[in-house]
Amino acid sequence: MESNNVHPVQNILGRINEAAKRGDRSATNITLVAVSKTRPIEDIVAAYEAGVRHFGENRTKELAEKAAALSHLPDIQWHFIGNLQTRQSEAVAEHANCFHAVDRIKIAEKLSTQLQKLDRTLPVFIEVNISGEESKGGFECADWENNQEQRDTISHAMRSIAALPNILVRGLMTMAPWTAPEATVRDIFSRLRRLSEWLNSHFSERQATELSMGMSGKDPVGDGLLLSFFNLQRNIHLYLLIK
Repeated sequence: MESNNVHPVQNILGRINEAAKRGDRSATNITLVAVSKTRPIEDIVAAYEAGVRHFGENRTKELAEKAAALSHLPDIQWHFIGNLQTRQSEAVAEHANCFHAVDRIKIAEKLSTQLQKLDRTLPVFIEVNISGEESKGGFECADWENNQEQRDTISHAMRSIAALPNILVRGLMTMAPWTAPEATVRDIFSRLRRLSEWLNSHFSERQATELSMGMSGKDPVGDGLLLSFFNLQRNIHLYLLIK
């Protein structure tokens, strides 16, 4: 971590604020989740002191250890952003403030059972594969606009997961290709928004309009891309690696 007075993440937070002004939006529409996986405690504390409050982990053991070590920070929020096995779900139920990668109904059911025992409610995002890459997880939605089976599958998943006790579906999450140009990234996230709109038109009783966007390979994010995120007119969780 740099020892300069200005932490690198402050530059990103500043650019988010500037993009919000140019787009006539509120900067609070974007939640920056700093991916703190593998980073030592002192790096997380430095980012916290620079203004970051949301941190992303993808290993349950690391999540539990860091949450315990930094429990004295009152407003720190832990996001679990990795794929989760049912046998590892207890740590997420106990320590996470948000889970971004619900990729099957079974894991949501397991979390619901554990959350009820803990008397906790966990906000979650349903992971969808918009890019069509085999390496990406989530419910297959690369051709959802033309594929009835994909629409039926994601509709059933949304309905089933949203009905579970102690699970609060906030919206959808997808990952963009790590090396894709900005135009491709914009297209993927625009398609994610359209899918979100279509799903919510069928679930008017429980809106889940937020978007979670994995951008780990896009650090730093270009100002034009930041502006396009605000133009999506959604509350967005954007996660980037801590440098």
